[in-house]
Amino acid sequence: MTIAPRPCELARATVTAVAPTTERALDPDSRAWLTGLQARGADRDDAVARLHALLLRAARFEVSRRRALLPHIRPGELDEIATEAADDAAVSVLARLDDFRGASRFTTWAYKFALLEAAVKLRKRAWQGRELPLEQTTWDTFASRSLRPEDAAEQSELLACVGAGIAEALTPHQRRVLVALALDGVPIDVLADRLGTTRGALYKTLHDARAKLRRHLREHGLEPGRSGEEVDR
Repeated sequence: MTIAPRPCELARATVTAVAPTTERALDPDSRAWLTGLQARGADRDDAVARLHALLLRAARFEVSRRRALLPHIRPGELDEIATEAADDAAVSVLARLDDFRGASRFTTWAYKFALLEAAVKLRKRAWQGRELPLEQTTWDTFASRSLRPEDAAEQSELLACVGAGIAEALTPHQRRVLVALALDGVPIDVLADRLGTTRGALYKTLHDARAKLRRHLREHGLEPGRSGEEVDR
């Protein structure tokens, strides 16, 4: 069971002092939040406790909103997920106070951290214990069944070329990432966790894989959404 850290523990999560936020025309409530969280001692502990309570409400809201999609998860486990999300969101908010520029109310800005953390943890929990489909072998599953014979032939040629490009032009890692993210719909944070890497690294791998695949298609006179004649020009 996850135990929410005490306010003083959350306060210590930011090792370095937080730089004051750039002066803007902040609303009184946002300014009060920043003043409290940038204070010292008991005043900061109280502000951190209130922040954690705010983020816990946000995380529980997100968990409740997605609950119907996760019927196999026990209510107690869902509450643990919400608490963990609030804990991590609080640490993130405290570490990024100097990023707040007053474009929205402070509570709205902070709320988003909890929503994101809750969504990521729920996606990971939903995929826990599931084997990731990292290879795609049956390309016929992507074919449309309502095309004219001549269009179906073109589609078949394109799918065959895509399959060959994935198998021949991509590295094993690029192939694994492209298939998992673009074809099998594996959430990127889940894949990052399974492969021991970061979202940014996976986005870079996906970008490079798509570029290689487009180049492979062009070299064979094919490109999705364009005719062979257009590609040749």
